[in-house]
Amino acid sequence: MTVLTRDFFDSFASSVRETEVAESLPPACYTSQEFFGFEKEAIFMREWLCVGREDWVPNTGDYYTFSHSGEPIIIARAQDGSLNAMSAVCQHRAMLVAEGRGNARGFLCPYHHWSYALDGRLVAAPAMSKTCNFDKAQNSLPKLKLESWHGFLFVNFDPDAEPLAPRLACLEPVMANYAVADLKGPQPGEPTVYPWNWKVMFENNNDGYHANRLHHGPLHDIVPSSLASFPELPEGTAGYYRLNGSTHPHASFNPTLKALFEVFPDLTEEERNRVLFVNLPPSLSMVVMNDMVLYLILDARAADSHGLTMGTLVTAGAMQDELYDLKMKMNEEAVTEIVGQDLHVDLMVQAGLNSRFAPRGRYSWQEGAQRQFNLWLVDRYEAGRAQLAQ
Repeated sequence: MTVLTRDFFDSFASSVRETEVAESLPPACYTSQEFFGFEKEAIFMREWLCVGREDWVPNTGDYYTFSHSGEPIIIARAQDGSLNAMSAVCQHRAMLVAEGRGNARGFLCPYHHWSYALDGRLVAAPAMSKTCNFDKAQNSLPKLKLESWHGFLFVNFDPDAEPLAPRLACLEPVMANYAVADLKGPQPGEPTVYPWNWKVMFENNNDGYHANRLHHGPLHDIVPSSLASFPELPEGTAGYYRLNGSTHPHASFNPTLKALFEVFPDLTEEERNRVLFVNLPPSLSMVVMNDMVLYLILDARAADSHGLTMGTLVTAGAMQDELYDLKMKMNEEAVTEIVGQDLHVDLMVQAGLNSRFAPRGRYSWQEGAQRQFNLWLVDRYEAGRAQLAQ
């Protein structure tokens, strides 16, 4: 029996009311493979999806691969210095023409040696001269729209998609003093795959309500739930953010409870006394502290599975610090403790969502970010619903 009924879609209305009267989305939004298929078309094939950082490909020929919703992607810097995003699927027999990361003059399909340039153009196709009406120009790797925002790269599978940056203009004032485009950090390894819905992970990272409860203790009490706030943004904004005051300046999640790296130099006094959470659904979430940015890139794979890439950014000067490795280890060990608590909760939440007793729960005012997420989601669900009706 289908879950995609009129009543099911109509029920989303209660999730976008004011936080005090709203309720969470239906559990099937997190557990149904049918609904995930709907989501793939309504969201992941239409929205801007983060695929990494621009400085992961600094030189001509540099490339790396990524994926979203089962679609293999190549990001490459061409001979003219331009960045290109394209499908990794050979247009002959669907073999992947690239894996991992590296530097190359082009991409050679290992199966039948079709050869592609760094911008995706088909350069050579052996023994195809007798094939009727074969046109190399019509067999290049499919290109994706590509855009950079504060050093993060985004792709879009929809050739008619509106540009991303103008729809994030409302976030610029709160982002400006962190100079995220200029920050540096090592390229993370391969994504870790987790057995729960991508929205469970996204909601957890943006939930101020659990901070002093699940993470209760000196390491996290410096950013109390009671100091969370959720600014309202204009309709149509492609992201949102949460502010969370801290109990002292330059708060950070490490044993010293303060920033270990060079503090971002342009921060105001107010910014030095808070942590910023920036969210660009469905794929990028950032925890912005005074000396470091922790970012999470999500790749939804199924109703109960997603990949997660986690990375850190600091100032270029901090990267040159002789104690960089030691300081980063201190931060990572502390964050690992916090993340471990979150990961266990995420797994148990997914188990609970599969229960016949799973609720559509009510929200605390400290869960304002969940309503912000619901607003973003339901707007796109309704657009997808309209497409289904056609």
